[in-house]
Amino acid sequence: MSPALAQLHARIQRLERPAERRREVLAFGLAAIDAHVPGGGLALGAVHEIAGSAADGAAILFAAGLLARLSGPVLWCHGTRGLFPPLFPPGLAGAGLAPERVIHLEAGTGKAVLLAMEEGLGQPGLAGVVGELSHLPMLASRRLALAAETSGVLALALRAEKEEGKIAPNAAATRWRVSPIPAPRPPWPGLGRALWRLDLIRCRGRAAASWVVEACDATGRLGMAGLFSGRSRTPLREQRAGA
Repeated sequence: MSPALAQLHARIQRLERPAERRREVLAFGLAAIDAHVPGGGLALGAVHEIAGSAADGAAILFAAGLLARLSGPVLWCHGTRGLFPPLFPPGLAGAGLAPERVIHLEAGTGKAVLLAMEEGLGQPGLAGVVGELSHLPMLASRRLALAAETSGVLALALRAEKEEGKIAPNAAATRWRVSPIPAPRPPWPGLGRALWRLDLIRCRGRAAASWVVEACDATGRLGMAGLFSGRSRTPLREQRAGA
């Protein structure tokens, strides 16, 4: 093995042993979720995959809410295939992410989106880099993970999911699925917050789990559902899962 390949292999091994490194985290602010994920939140300087239906914007708003609570501009990389609905500025603002913070980049193909994400992750002044993808290959995810680790920038891969099925492995630190669910009528006039089913589908050293949460508010924060609907605050399901 050449010295360059040996060095790359060593760095990948360090990435695959997250417990041995201390990273800053972005807490969800919900005790049930923060207690379940390593470090008490979403690790910065790492790649996280967020899967969602191409027919709704729940995954986009979840990502926007996370980025809203970080400082700095956001690089959002789109393809030309329209995997997700176009970004709606008032919707981003409603999830706490000011539209003027978002730098839009139309990269074309999925491969170009991955390259743009990797380039963006080399800019430590960014709050985060988002890429809209149909899938996240293992090799590409490792390259993104290395770039995120170096800069400390949060990387979010939005994966358009047409239907639940077998999930191909990749090097994302965590893998989530966000799905809208019908919300009960609130006991006061006006509209209540939308409800999401938030699934942690892969996380090294942790069980998969699901929660029903209220969608991000104007500060980017989730709420735990059940305050007026009687829903349980505990995970819907848990099972052993690998990364």
